[in-house]
Amino acid sequence: MAMLLPEAEVELSASEARRIQLRALGLLGADARRGAVPARMARLLDRLGAVQLDTISVLARSHELVPYARLGAVGRAAVEDAYWSGGRAFEYWAHAASIIPVADWPLFAFRRREFQRRGKRWHSVDKTVLDDVRARLAAEGPLTTRELGGAKAGGDWWQWSDTKIAIEWLLDTGEAVCVERRGWRRVYDLAERAIPADLLAADPGDAACLTALVARSGRALGVATRADLADYYRVRAEQVDAVIGETGLVPVRVAGWPAAAWADPAALASPPRGRHATTLLSPFDPLVWDRSRASRVFGFDHRLEAYVKKADRVHGYFVMPLLAGGRLIGRVDPAREGRTLVARQVSFEPHAATPARAEASLAALHRALADAAAWVGCDDVRVERVTAPLG
Repeated sequence: MAMLLPEAEVELSASEARRIQLRALGLLGADARRGAVPARMARLLDRLGAVQLDTISVLARSHELVPYARLGAVGRAAVEDAYWSGGRAFEYWAHAASIIPVADWPLFAFRRREFQRRGKRWHSVDKTVLDDVRARLAAEGPLTTRELGGAKAGGDWWQWSDTKIAIEWLLDTGEAVCVERRGWRRVYDLAERAIPADLLAADPGDAACLTALVARSGRALGVATRADLADYYRVRAEQVDAVIGETGLVPVRVAGWPAAAWADPAALASPPRGRHATTLLSPFDPLVWDRSRASRVFGFDHRLEAYVKKADRVHGYFVMPLLAGGRLIGRVDPAREGRTLVARQVSFEPHAATPARAEASLAALHRALADAAAWVGCDDVRVERVTAPLG
């Protein structure tokens, strides 16, 4: 790897960029499996900046799968406790609805102000209901929507009750904060009670927020294009352009990447070396949540098919990419039947299905399935279908 020189543009091979990104995202290098769970989880959340949430649960929910891929078979209860206990994190809009370190609360002031300027998200907000929700939280919080008396059977936004609209608006604008998920329901509290006073009082301007978040995106990814930096926290490309010069990220050229890129100087300080993770990834893992980036960096065309009609699915319902040797070598569509982890379909990538790679690919698959099965309390594994012939 070329070393960073003042005022010089660094040139990276595609392989170097791929390994830099793996290390930055916690999937290559130093062993993260040492130490107490809360400390490891805190380091992980700080490294990633945001862990995306999603309603789908097959083996586990996505925010559990992300630390599993990096920390190993940490107990699921310990993961939940590490996220939410002690005011370590809050939920807000990052790449999507995400768990975010509480220290980053000030950085989302620009997004809270944006909601305020817009005046609503999907619905107009009834001021009387807002006042009632504020009063209930002050007197009784933290509370779920059901406890506030505004839950409905349908979860779609067009079916929201006035109370649900009000509490989500308070969340969007920063008066309320989600401090936990309980039975997959958000638990809301007043920000003035849940967020440390020094963080609550901090009020950086939009440019300062965006500069910090774009820098954070660069640190999380190691090396990234303008589009990658914008996607990580879902900011606009022109916002990246406006602050990139203040982030401390340095321009790089990556062989084969059509767009310019930037890198975190710390990621360039030493070549990425160490143990590669062999694991199943959540389809919402930050390594793959951006389809164009996964395609460019790994040659992996990633698509979530859970919302595709069953007859039109190619790889399965909740397809989990299989990571091994620093490459995305295939996809697994998992299910659970009692104490058996079932791989309904395994689809290997062409490069992993060659005669030279077949044995290693199968070994990686068996290891990943066995590890995942043990983690979720299964004592048997069954593979139903492999779509690429091996060997």
